[in-house]
Amino acid sequence: MPIGIIINGCSVILGGMLGCVLGKKLDSELQDKLQMVFAVCSMSMGIGTIVLMQNIPAVIFSVIFGTVVGHVCHLEESVNKAAKWMQKIILRLLGSHSTLPTEGKDDILLTVIVLFCASGTGIYGSMISSMTGDHSILIAKSILDLFTALIFSCSLGLVVSMVAIPQMIIFLILFFCAGVIYPLCTPEMIGDFKACGGCIMLATGFRMVRLKQFPVADMIPSMALVMPISWLWMNYVLPFVS
Repeated sequence: MPIGIIINGCSVILGGMLGCVLGKKLDSELQDKLQMVFAVCSMSMGIGTIVLMQNIPAVIFSVIFGTVVGHVCHLEESVNKAAKWMQKIILRLLGSHSTLPTEGKDDILLTVIVLFCASGTGIYGSMISSMTGDHSILIAKSILDLFTALIFSCSLGLVVSMVAIPQMIIFLILFFCAGVIYPLCTPEMIGDFKACGGCIMLATGFRMVRLKQFPVADMIPSMALVMPISWLWMNYVLPFVS
């Protein structure tokens, strides 16, 4: 059962509602500090899963090659286009609930949609939840999303809560697809998959504090490549070099 996905979706809805109630009671300094704390939490989650790596060369190659694939396919641009499309639908459903100018509102809402629906942590957490029954990644993400939604909804309004709908649809698709893949996986492949997701979570943390704009969306294909590459490494490369 996709417990983690349900909890994550509810946290976004609740955070959006709380933000509407609190309004501007949260000062900008506190919001900036919380953003830095969110980034540290994302990095900590990433480091905690990177240590589960079983085949370092396979994971490194997957991250590099996957990022190249994402760049060649213009994945980050495609994610932004999809977010803009979702943004138009959400705004039509709710109308204007923001105190921001239209241009500023569009930019921030686009960021919210990408952050909640296309984050490496969410994609990784949904698949791990399905494959191993471990919902801890999504539950930890839910705590972060609760406060993130609260902060953004202070300026955007109830529209932030609506982002939970496309988020849950995307994560549920990943959840059920991963359930088909899991019986074909070995423990080593799962460990490498977790480590690859950890690299993306670490990059997400750096991006959240605007220290470096890592191409997080372009890195997503590495999560599809890491398992077959890990299998090839263990069954063909390692026996050959040994």
